Amino acid sequence: MTEAAPAARPTPSAQPSVVIALDVGGTGIKCALVRPDGTNHHTERHPTRADRGPEAVVQTILGVAEGLADRARADGLDPVAVGIAVPGVVDEAAGVAVWSANVGFRDVPLRALVTERLGLPAALGHDVRAGGIAEARIGAGQGGRYVLFIAIGTGIAAALTIDGTAYVGAHGAAGELGHIVVRPDGPRCGCGQVGCLEAIASAAAVGRRYTELAGEPASAAEVVRRATAGEKLATRIWQETVEALADGLLIAQALYDPAVVVVGGGLAEAGDELLVPLRAALRARLTFHREPELVRAALGDEAGCLGAALLALDAIGTAPIPDR
Repeated sequence: MTEAAPAARPTPSAQPSVVIALDVGGTGIKCALVRPDGTNHHTERHPTRADRGPEAVVQTILGVAEGLADRARADGLDPVAVGIAVPGVVDEAAGVAVWSANVGFRDVPLRALVTERLGLPAALGHDVRAGGIAEARIGAGQGGRYVLFIAIGTGIAAALTIDGTAYVGAHGAAGELGHIVVRPDGPRCGCGQVGCLEAIASAAAVGRRYTELAGEPASAAEVVRRATAGEKLATRIWQETVEALADGLLIAQALYDPAVVVVGGGLAEAGDELLVPLRAALRARLTFHREPELVRAALGDEAGCLGAALLALDAIGTAPIPDR
């Protein structure tokens, strides 16, 4: 794959403009045409089919993006930029998907490939950071300068945003909160370390733990339901999950000192069954730390796609300005 020169900014058009946004996951791609005010004009979903290999996934991304550009023009709109969010390690400055276990990317110059194919400016971002940007600017963290977004799903990752801009880190790998060790004698994590937060408190880990002890399969949502109904095993596992998350949040608060912590991902669907005990557990651990406002994410599974759109709008200097 060769890197193309950046596309020139599109010339102004009399037609209303939209950006093309894609949130690429291991199983599906969430897509949208998004207006400059951050609202959706059109949404689609497509299978990623990562089993075909990374080159096939790249071609799917390019084809879907091109199809959305055609759809915009057919609707009388002017597509002016493309934003893509992908999992893994992302070099956002270079526009390169450095590595992703979910889709098999290794050093894919995705931004350049999109620009070459569509002739439009493009932005590439990390999926959780994109979600964090969306929640900070137009979601549950709107109005806060220092917002930490934590996505708790199959894994656990975080994004620290300051004035609506996500901290990336020196190597594009900032925010791996799921890989801090909270239980040194705990289970081995997929990263190779022992006792990572993700191995204990992710939605996948909750379901796996219950299945191992009960001898019957159950999702995290089912564990929450059974704990709420008073089942002892489910209650114990849920309490252990909340305690581990509180330990992780305490570390995050010490490191980042956010004013607002936005909790998203599949586990956040538990609502107050998670947030109420988590607030109490975190409060009990605080010493010199300031307690953050702990809130549930507002944008659901659209956060990554909306964040990709905001990155695209940033690339052409027309992103909506969050309220302060």
